[in-house]
This record gives sequence, C-alpha cells and structure tokens, in this order.
Amino acid sequence: MQAKLKKRVVTENGDGGDDLVIATSIGNGEDLAPIVRHAFEMGRPEPLLIQLKNVVRKKEVEIEELCKLHYEEFILAVDELRGLLVDAEDLKSELSSDNFRLQEVGSALLFKLEELLESYAIKKNVTEAIKMSKFCVQVLDLCVKCNQHVSEGRFYPALKTLDLIERSHLQNVPVKTLHRVIERCIPEIKLHIKKKVSSEFNDWLVHIRSTAKEIGQTAIGQAASARQKDEELHARQKEAEEQIRSGLVDCVYSLDVEEIDEDSVLKFDLTPVYRAFHIHTVLGIQDEFRDYYYKNRLLQLSSDLQISSAQSFLESHQTFFAQTAGYFIVEDRVFRTAGGLLAVNQMETIWETAIAKMTSILEEHFTRMDTASHLLLIKDNVMLVGSTLRRYGYQVAPLLEVLNSNRDKYHELLLKECHQQIVDVLTNDSYEQMVLKKEYEYNMNVLAFHLQSSDIMPAFPYVAPFSSSVPDVCRIVRSFIEDSVSYLSYGGHMSFYDVVKKYLDKLLIDVLNEALLKAINSPTTGVSQAMQIAANITVLERACDLFLLRAAQHCGIPVRLAEKPRTSLNAKAVLKTSRDQAYIALLRLVNKKVDEFMALTDNINWTTEEIPQNGNDYINEVVIYLETLMSTAQQILPLDALYKVGSGALEHISNSIVTTFLSDSIKRFNLNAVMGIDIDLKALESFADERFHSTGLSDIHKEGSLRSCLTEARQLVNLLLSSQPENFMNPVIRQKNYSTLDHKKVATICEKFKDSPDGLFGSLSNRNTKTNSRKKSMDMLKKRLRDFN
Repeated sequence: MQAKLKKRVVTENGDGGDDLVIATSIGNGEDLAPIVRHAFEMGRPEPLLIQLKNVVRKKEVEIEELCKLHYEEFILAVDELRGLLVDAEDLKSELSSDNFRLQEVGSALLFKLEELLESYAIKKNVTEAIKMSKFCVQVLDLCVKCNQHVSEGRFYPALKTLDLIERSHLQNVPVKTLHRVIERCIPEIKLHIKKKVSSEFNDWLVHIRSTAKEIGQTAIGQAASARQKDEELHARQKEAEEQIRSGLVDCVYSLDVEEIDEDSVLKFDLTPVYRAFHIHTVLGIQDEFRDYYYKNRLLQLSSDLQISSAQSFLESHQTFFAQTAGYFIVEDRVFRTAGGLLAVNQMETIWETAIAKMTSILEEHFTRMDTASHLLLIKDNVMLVGSTLRRYGYQVAPLLEVLNSNRDKYHELLLKECHQQIVDVLTNDSYEQMVLKKEYEYNMNVLAFHLQSSDIMPAFPYVAPFSSSVPDVCRIVRSFIEDSVSYLSYGGHMSFYDVVKKYLDKLLIDVLNEALLKAINSPTTGVSQAMQIAANITVLERACDLFLLRAAQHCGIPVRLAEKPRTSLNAKAVLKTSRDQAYIALLRLVNKKVDEFMALTDNINWTTEEIPQNGNDYINEVVIYLETLMSTAQQILPLDALYKVGSGALEHISNSIVTTFLSDSIKRFNLNAVMGIDIDLKALESFADERFHSTGLSDIHKEGSLRSCLTEARQLVNLLLSSQPENFMNPVIRQKNYSTLDHKKVATICEKFKDSPDGLFGSLSNRNTKTNSRKKSMDMLKKRLRDFN
C-alpha cells in the first residue's frame, strides 16, 4: 500500500508524459542523442536533466519494490552464491595450480611458436621478394631484349617488346624506381626507332633517285627488245602469209612463249620504305609518314622534270626520260606493294603533274628543232618510254598526241633534208649511163629497186639505161619511207598507210619532180643530159609502184591491197607529165643544136649556076648530128621517146628549110639551089628510113614513119621542081600532093623563085621549051596566088 502510494507520489511530482517517453526509449535501448540534441538546441537542457533524474528514481523504486517482493528467494540465492564462492575459490586454487603447471609446460612451446610464426613471416616476405624479383627480372629481360633488337636494327620486334612491356608488365612492376625508369625510357626508345627508320628512309630517297635512271634505262631497254621481237615476228608472219598466198609453202602454225619476270630484272630495294611505313604504322603515326613520303617524292619529281640549260635537249633527253620512267616504275611498285602508303588520287596527281610537264617540254623543244633525224631520235625514245610506262598502267596518250601534232613539222624537216640530198645527187650526176662491172653492183643498184628490164642476169659490164642519180634517188626515197613510217608508227596505230602515202607523194611531187624539172630547165643542161634526165624520169615513174609497195610493207599492209590500181601514187602521173616536159625540153635543145647547123644555110649560093652534086655542106653536119643523137637515144630512151626525138628533130629541120626559103636574107633563088635542097632532103629521108627500120620503130608505128616529118619541106621542093606548079591551085592535087603547104608561104617563096641563073647571057643560053613552060606555069601560080591572097 505504501509502495503504491510512493509510486503515485513520484508520478505526481514529475511530468508523467515526458518521463514515460524517455523511460520507454531507455527500455527499448533507443538512442537518446536526438532527444538530448533537441533539448540543447531548444536551450532547455534542465527539463531534460530533471526528466532523466525522475526516470532514475523510478527505476530505483522499481528495483526496491522488486527486491522486497522476492527477498526470500534472494536470501536463498545469496546463500547459494556464498557456497558457490567457496567452490569457486577451490576451483580457482585448482586452476591456479593447473595454470602454473601449464605455464611451466607451455612457456617453452610458446617460445617455439613465436619462432615458428616469425619464420612463417620471414618465409612469406622472402617468397614475395622472390616473386617480385622474378617479375622484375622478366621485365628487365624484356628490356634487354628490346635493347638488343634496337642495337641490331630489328625495330619491329623491339616495338612489339615495348608494347608487351607497356601493356602487360609496366603496371605490375612492384619497384617504383624501376617503374619510373621504364616508363621514361619507352618514349625515348620509340623516338630513337622513329629517327633511325626515318634516317634509313632518307638515305633510301637519295639512293633511289640516283638509281632511278638505271631502272628506267633497263625498263626502256626491255621495251626496245620487246619491240624488236614484235617486229621480227611481224616480219616473219608477213613473209609466211605471202608465201602461203603464193602457194610456195604449206601453212604451219607454232606458238613461241617466252616469259619474262620483269621484277627479277628490275631489282631495287624497297625495304627501307616498307620498314619505315610499318614502324610508323605500329607507332600509330602512319598518316604522318604518308604525307612525308608523298611530299618528298613529289619534290624529287619536280627536280627530275627540270631541264638543264647547260646541255642540249638532244643530249639530255635520254637521261631525262630514263629518270622519269625509273621514278614511276618505283612509284608503281610502292603503290602495289607498300600496303596503302600511296593513295590512288595521289598517284593520279603525281602522274598528271609529270605528263603535263613532259608534254610541255616536248612541245617546246620540238618547236626549236630543225633536224628531222634529231626529232625522230627523240620520238623513238618517247615511244619507248610510253611503251614502258603503259605496261605499268600509266596513260601516255598526251605524249602520243604531241608526236601526232608534230608529224607535219617532222615531215617538213625530212622533206627539206631529202630536197637537199636530191639536189646534191642531181648536181653531182654526170648524166651518163651507169656502167656496172660486178654482180654486186648490179644487185645493189638495179635489183635492190626492181629497176631491171628482165629477170635474166645480164653479162658484165652492164650498161644501165639510167645514170647514177636514179639508184641514189631510190635510196633517198627508201630512207624517207622508213623514216616516215618510223615516226608515224607510234601508239600501236595501224592506219597510217594513207598518211605515209600522202607524204611520199609530197616527196616525189614537190621535191623530186621539182628538182628534175629544175635540172631539165637549167641553162647548163645539154642534149645528152636532157636525154638522160628524160630516161631517168621514165625509170623513176616505173619505180613509183615499188615505192608504194615498200611503204605498204613497212606499214603492214598486204601486198595485194597495195597493188590495186586505185591505190597508185599521184606522183606517177605527175612524173609522166614531167617526162613529157623533159621530152619537150630535149627537143628544144635538139632543135637549138639543129639550128646551129641550119644556120650554115646562110653559106648556100641560092643563085648558083651549077647543081650541088652531093648536096650542101650543112647537111653533112646535120646528118652526123642526127646519127649521133639517134644512136644515143636508142641506148637510153624507150622506142616511143626515140620516135618523139627523131620525129621532132626532122620536123624542125623541115620547118627550118621552109623558114629559110621565107627568110628576108634570101631575096631570090633559082632552080639549081632548089635541086641542091632536094639532094639535102633525100639524104635526110634516107637517114629517116634507115633509122625507122633499124631501131625497130617500124614495129610500133605501122602507119607512120620518120620520113613523114619532112613532108612540108618535101612538098615545097616538089612544088618548086614541078613542071606544072600552077596545079597547086587545084584543090584535088593540092590535097594530094601539097596538103601541108600554106598559101601565103607558097606565095612568098614563089615570088623569090627565079627559074634562071644570074649569068650575063644566062637567059639566052639556058632557055628552052621546058624551062619556058615551067616558068609560065610558075608565073601563073604567082598570079593566082596574088589574086587568092
């Protein structure tokens, strides 16, 4: 009852609600820190302290009440506790004795245990140290191996070793000092390797530029050999086709295969390039090396494309082209084998730069050249360079365009040189028939150009119908054809036959024909020279077919196509016209020479009292000259030309005789003078008949003769000797006997004709019936002619 009263009193004295909260929190083991913190934050710690004291008093009251409620059990428990204490003392005593004994026994074991634990600790440390040492040794071995690779120049294994150290070992190195040393050395080693391979690459740049010329020369030499083999094969093929076409041999095919490993011939080392690019790739800076390679090689190309002014292009072009070809052969190998070092657009830029520069240089120097052989030499090297680079995939069409654009210039130079050669040949020619004493001379000057008139080998010495200039001209033309084909046969074109034909026509017409015409019309050209020139033109006209066939063969055109009539040269017709002009010039010279002899008619006594029994003196000179002329012409000229010369000379003599009668220097002439002219004409007619038959002209001129060329003079003399000259006015008789005579000429001549000598009494002594009759008839003719005119 008192206890309950006290409890109630305690409760009433404090704040029951707050005390309950705190008591509950303490009973639940909760943390009172928030409550304490809150009280201090509110600035009211005293109420909390009072509450805590109240809680303490409550707990003390509860303990006290609990003890009063269970005091009997408590007393029993105390008694038992006392008994337990006695037992505990006994147990403690036993434990103390046991502990003493245990200490005595275990102290030694404890010492051993401590030693064992210490040993275990040392072992663990040693094991870790060994492990660390082995790892460090492994790393150091890798470093040593890397140094060895670097010293031996094996940079890729060195970089792989560095990469292994950096990726797998460096972060696990336990020794910080070693870690720092390795970490510092790795970039230095990489930089050293980069400098080393860059130095080797720079050395390679210098070396490859110095050897590019040799590489280019070797490649160009291969192209030349391949071209020669192709030409030989093509020649054998054409020969076989001709033999098969002619049925001489059966068709047999064979295939020759010859493999050439170009790379084994063109040996040059790209190892420094591969190594440098690979090392830079491993270092992750391959773009830097690509740019460095491209810029340096482009600089080298720019330097290679510069032409030195200290040396002529003719002397330096082979080196220039060889250097350029070598450069691009190397670049092609690098592009194909260096694993992306060069990009396609970079290769295109390099080639476009080079081809533009090369075409510019070619055009500039082609413009300056004045010798065809020099231009041909450079063209041949351009062809070989183009063929070489085309095999490596480069587009060389611009180079061929330069050659095509300069073909007219080349042929102009070639024509100029041939013109000078032909002029020299014609100037140095004596225009005498060639005398060939040996068979080899015949082969070299006749058979070589198919100038023979028969397939039978003649006896030696052989007198050719042409002079020495003909085979010389044929050689010049043959050389022209070969040079023309050599220039035009570029780029594999097969349709340049018409171009060669055009330039061949130009040579024969504008050069050869003009030179021949100039030689013909030269004031120093005599009859024999003109005759030989005419004969030479005939031979050259016939040789045009040979020239065309030779051009076709060189151009690869089948002979059967070149032999078609419509494919003949225009020069053939031009030379034929020139040949006719040569005949005209020859006749002009012959007539001029004849005029010199006919001028001797001034010495004739036109009023002679006696008839010249052997004719006049001039006629002997004329006949001798004609005999010499016809004999020489028979040896040189063909029969149709021989007829032209003979007929022209005789016709001119006939005209000269008529002109002599018409001459103002002759005031009068008598019958005796006419009879002398009649004897002269008979000598000429006899000569004409003899030559017409002995030379074979009668076989080709069935309806004419050389005698007919003297018709006008003969009809005039016949009229003057006629007993009835007035019959001239009879149209029928005139058409039959005097068709070539002109009325005016006859009237003029008849007026001078006095049918009596000039003696003092001649008219009385010589007069007879016949004479009177002729005189009357003549007077009648004169009268009728006067009336007619």
